[in-house]
Amino acid sequence: MSSSIPRSAGRTVARSAAVSAVVASALAAGLLAGSSSAAAEDAAGVRVHDIQGTTRVSPLVGKQVTGVTGIVTGVRTYGSRGFWIQDPEADANPATSEGLFVFTSSVPTVAVGDAVSLSGTVTEYVPGGLNSGNQSLTQLSKPVVTVLSQGNAVPAPVTISAWSVPDAYAPEGDPAAGGSVNGLTLDPETYALDYYESLEGTNVRIGSSRVVGATDPYAELWVTVKPWENANRRGGTVYGSYESQNTGRLQIQSLTPLAQQPFPKANVGDRLTGTTEGPLDFNQFGGYTLTARTLGTVVDRGLERETTDRQHRNELAVATYNVENLDPSDPQEKFDALAKAVVDNLASPDILALEEIQDNTGAKNDGTVAADQTVKKFTDAIVAAGGPAYAWRSVDPENNKDGGEPGGNIRQVFLFNPERVSFTDRAGGDATTATAVTGRKGDAALTVSPGRIDPANSAWESSRKPLAGEFVFRGRTVFVIANHFGSKGGDESLVSHHQPPNRSSEAKRLLQAQAVNAFVKDIVALEKQADVLVVGDINDFEFSGTTQALTDGGALYPAVKSLPRGERYSYVYQGNSQVLDQILTSPGVHHFEYDSVHINAEFADQDSDHDPQVLRFRP
Repeated sequence: MSSSIPRSAGRTVARSAAVSAVVASALAAGLLAGSSSAAAEDAAGVRVHDIQGTTRVSPLVGKQVTGVTGIVTGVRTYGSRGFWIQDPEADANPATSEGLFVFTSSVPTVAVGDAVSLSGTVTEYVPGGLNSGNQSLTQLSKPVVTVLSQGNAVPAPVTISAWSVPDAYAPEGDPAAGGSVNGLTLDPETYALDYYESLEGTNVRIGSSRVVGATDPYAELWVTVKPWENANRRGGTVYGSYESQNTGRLQIQSLTPLAQQPFPKANVGDRLTGTTEGPLDFNQFGGYTLTARTLGTVVDRGLERETTDRQHRNELAVATYNVENLDPSDPQEKFDALAKAVVDNLASPDILALEEIQDNTGAKNDGTVAADQTVKKFTDAIVAAGGPAYAWRSVDPENNKDGGEPGGNIRQVFLFNPERVSFTDRAGGDATTATAVTGRKGDAALTVSPGRIDPANSAWESSRKPLAGEFVFRGRTVFVIANHFGSKGGDESLVSHHQPPNRSSEAKRLLQAQAVNAFVKDIVALEKQADVLVVGDINDFEFSGTTQALTDGGALYPAVKSLPRGERYSYVYQGNSQVLDQILTSPGVHHFEYDSVHINAEFADQDSDHDPQVLRFRP
């Protein structure tokens, strides 16, 4: 994807045909209001609020309309080309929006301030397609545009503020409609999603607001208009449960092409000051988005990267870090930055479990599965940064069997400092051989080390298999299980028309968690006080069913819960600071210090999109 245009605006010029197909399919499936005969009808002299209606789907969907008038409030000349109009004479119903997007496919010939009269077809465009679960955007397609006058004042913006956005997120979906809220009458005074939907296409503004999602490569950032809403000390907004969606979050983009005006770079905690004003859009990659005609100024609040404490001589430091598809073709600068973080920010942990180490040829799909060159380039960079000469252990996957980027063959890798800890090698580990627990009462061991846990289990199909290793620190055995559970791909977003959203990916992670939980129980059954750490990119929250399955029967404790609620996060997604990476401890790990080391997720400049986690304890 080109970095010159926002990803969220990257709808193609072929969208008009796609819209028609989506609407036809949706009408047939009963997902959108209207009937198949509606397209044959005409409606003359309707107003914008008549098109928008009081639900998420236009009552005129599929109809030809004529004589629709309004003032142009914004023009988009790239990506999804078109413009917004607004009727300056609003009706008295707060549920009906006065704004509307007009999809032109080619560069629009109108300008902000033009008064226009339109004819065209009312359509509902579902960003991402019907299977995405996204809400639809009401729009006018295949328009015929007549400019009536120019230089008119833009209708005054509606101010979105802490006082206007309701605290409740969304109504429960209609069970008779499969959990969809599409057919429910909007209640903008009660629900945040209804409030935003009632302003779809409308000229809106926000005042000075805190940045809660850093500027990304697609020239977009996130703010909150509710400064107190689940705020943390570093400026983010914490997602602490399925019921705390953080209603004040809003995505910001610019209508000005990047070639004409660079998008500001912001970190979490910075301020977007002044006035940001423009039409309220809905897109695939974030939902409700203020497409700024006038963009405020970013004020740097000086967010700094964290550094964890160095472990004491008698403490074992174990860390986990998702290094985001690292392979030898990545620039040396990425290896050096990651290495510097290991040495300086993570204080050179004794054991470091890495996720997303790619094979020696990266995403080139040539059958290569070995990753020794990737690991060597990384460990050499750590030494150059002043860190220890880490040794390493891993198990190569079968080609293209573990998901991730095709050809990349991502896997988990253990790095360990041989001056502080030793690795217990037991031969026989490969992609398809399972390690098991053996030994006698009070003395558990692995049959294969390093080895994979239950790789034939269908729970790991097209997913990374857990890597188990047996370490010794000061004469004490420590079991570490490195994980990279299945991704959240396929889940519906928080702004889905299904409420609550469908989180289909959880089913696989639940099975994966159960497999790891059973393995840990096998260890603890033989050695009650065994030191077991389950680490890695769990791809799920500390309050999720996945984490509950991992901890079932008291086998494990999610160490992130030892932190204050405002510090529980390792990833920032759509302005929500949330937990994806975890370290869980067995009952034998009695006392520990845990740190989520915030060096990436809150920053526009990232070496990875994840923050590493560190746990220190005395075995």
